[in-house]
Amino acid sequence: MRILIVEDEKKVAGFIKKGLEEETYAVDVATDGEEGQNLAEMNHYDLIILDLMLPKIKGLDVLAHLRGKNINTPIILLTAKDSVEDKVTGLNQGADDYLTKPFAFSELLARIRSLMRRGQSETKTLLQVGDLTLDLVSHKVKRGGEEIELTGKEYSLLEYFMRNAGKVLTRTMIAEHVWDYNFDTFTNVIDVYVNHLRKKIDKQYDHKLLHTLRGVGYVMRE
Repeated sequence: MRILIVEDEKKVAGFIKKGLEEETYAVDVATDGEEGQNLAEMNHYDLIILDLMLPKIKGLDVLAHLRGKNINTPIILLTAKDSVEDKVTGLNQGADDYLTKPFAFSELLARIRSLMRRGQSETKTLLQVGDLTLDLVSHKVKRGGEEIELTGKEYSLLEYFMRNAGKVLTRTMIAEHVWDYNFDTFTNVIDVYVNHLRKKIDKQYDHKLLHTLRGVGYVMRE
């Protein structure tokens, strides 16, 4: 899953980015409202963390602009202000949640997970394709009951494949969801990681789950 942080305080942005990347999210950072607004319009994000007090364009103006463009990505507002009026204004303009600085990263993470579950008919904590399972809470991956050790990036890649089982995923789609916007699309890094992942989840099994469509991309299917 890919998250955009729009925050001008570098220490705060770095703290959030580091924590989210440790949780296997792909993270982009914008340091002002104008950059954040542009990134949110150009790219698909699963969630946006938006500070209210930003240079160039204020957070509430960015929020109003995105909602006016029918960009309905879940948005969590961050601010040092704690007045009821600020919270009400942000929520009325289309924000999905609100967090006052300073905050514990564990609380931010809990709110992110809550928003990611919102709108689903049921809360899913386990992804499954054939006999391959991925636990979204413990981050444990198993095939045929045997646990498989993955790196953080391999886990993110597998989660994206499993969430989109049966769908053909191009290298551009994978780059946009698993890597950040600084990723060099002209490298073969995606193919390298897919090969590493395939060795771990498919090599010792007769029934293969991850398939290559030459000239197109990849697909995971039973």
